Amino acid sequence: MARIRSGLRQRMLAGLLGYAVLLTMAVYVHGSIINEHAENLVWQSLLDNELDHFLERHRIDPDFHWVDTDSMVLYDSRESGAVPSELLNLSAGVHDGIRIRGSERVVMVRKENGHSLILALDITDLEAREEDMTLTVVGSALALILLLALAIAWGVSKLLRPLSLMAKDIGDLRPDQPGQRVRIHDSASSELVVIAEALNDYLQRNDRFVERERVFIDSASHELRTPIALIGGASSIALEDLELSTKARHQLQRIHRTVKAVEQLIALLLVLAKDPQRLARASDRIALDQLLPEIVDDHRHLTSGKDLLLTIDPLPACEITAPLPIVQTTIGNLLRNAIENSDRGEIFVRLGEDALVTIDDPGHGMSPEEISVIYAQIARGGGERRGGGIGIDLISRICEHLGWHLEFFSRPSTGTRTTLRFRK
Repeated sequence: MARIRSGLRQRMLAGLLGYAVLLTMAVYVHGSIINEHAENLVWQSLLDNELDHFLERHRIDPDFHWVDTDSMVLYDSRESGAVPSELLNLSAGVHDGIRIRGSERVVMVRKENGHSLILALDITDLEAREEDMTLTVVGSALALILLLALAIAWGVSKLLRPLSLMAKDIGDLRPDQPGQRVRIHDSASSELVVIAEALNDYLQRNDRFVERERVFIDSASHELRTPIALIGGASSIALEDLELSTKARHQLQRIHRTVKAVEQLIALLLVLAKDPQRLARASDRIALDQLLPEIVDDHRHLTSGKDLLLTIDPLPACEITAPLPIVQTTIGNLLRNAIENSDRGEIFVRLGEDALVTIDDPGHGMSPEEISVIYAQIARGGGERRGGGIGIDLISRICEHLGWHLEFFSRPSTGTRTTLRFRK
């Protein structure tokens, strides 16, 4: 399954938004820590001053007593039952967030001459306001993140627009259309200009290369086919001479067969040199169920001198679109290969409704190592040609070029099955 890749725009948006969220959270956490520390300092300073003032007044006037208010209460551990249970086990210092009878207090505990003075300040209203402030800050942070997201999305889109336009231009390039170039937009950065100019230079050189290749293919097609056609025509005319000796006729027949093989080879090589899309536009509608018997009949003479029988199973109606000479050459050479590698028995030719041609031969069969050698030759683009036909490696490359699927299945001691599927 192909991996789905995210676009550069999505990656930049995710990265910048992630950075904005992390930065906002870091600022919030840092502010909370500083606020908590500052709050503790304020409570400690306030309660220390209150206790110091009370102790100083009590030292000057022993009859001076603390007067509790609605928000601040002083407890003395020497007064049994006066200290709330929540405050009995507190250590010396400031303690924030102590709940006493449903209200929240900040408490200062100080040790004095073996007893404890506990000053408790009611901060319930302050805590409620602090919670409201926290919600306000969180809401502001979320609103800021949303605004940043919109600003980042707009900025990234504007920043990447020249790159997106260039990517679209590159995606619109068609290999069968010469003279194409990538546009350099006014908003493109200097780096994009360098990339576009390098790509345009490559496209220009590729156009010259394709043109040279096209001229060569056209010239080679004409220059190779013309003498071969002359040789073939001359040999055909010569074979019509009834006064030819048996030896001369045999040699002319060899020349005639070789001419046909060379014509097939040239046709295959030219197919490899052409783009599959161009070949598809020049293809024929072929009835395989009618073509296969013709190909088999054309190759029956190869079984002479061998105890071999070519059998065609009942053929279902099947039609494909492909270059007719290439289909004939491909199937013919696979059949020739089966005949050359078999001495006796029966070769079965079958056709499936899904355009699958199967050839079962009774030959010695190929071992897995031999099949591996064939596929290795195909991968290298070369290999040794055996027999009078075209090499299996070249046939395999033609099949791969046209999108056909060719496979070999070894059956040691009983032969080989060759399958050719014309549809993907």
